[in-house]
Amino acid sequence: MLGLLQMTHLLVSWLIMTISVLVAAYVLPGVKVGSFGSALVAALAIGILNALLRPVLIILTLPLTIVTLGLFLLVINAVIVMIVGSIVKGFEVRGFFTAILFSIILTVAHWILRAVIHT
Repeated sequence: MLGLLQMTHLLVSWLIMTISVLVAAYVLPGVKVGSFGSALVAALAIGILNALLRPVLIILTLPLTIVTLGLFLLVINAVIVMIVGSIVKGFEVRGFFTAILFSIILTVAHWILRAVIHT
């Protein structure tokens, strides 16, 4: 069972990811977030897919990732963002290149917010 401290950490992490989604959507014109609730659901979906699908995709594409010196991981991140864009109402990503840029901005925003909040 999750303790109170662990649950608080999980909720803060989810909120940080949600704010990161909103920041990335604000910066990129090809990404639309309909509401804060849509951003919450998108952040949750990105987190779940990163935990479950991303490791499988990394293993399946390991030779390509090695040959591209890790740059193919950007493609994997973009695929996850595109999947989330197709399943979450109110979260729209227009195009694969936009998804790549979104994943880069999302990562940077998430990293900065985590550093500021010290989680």
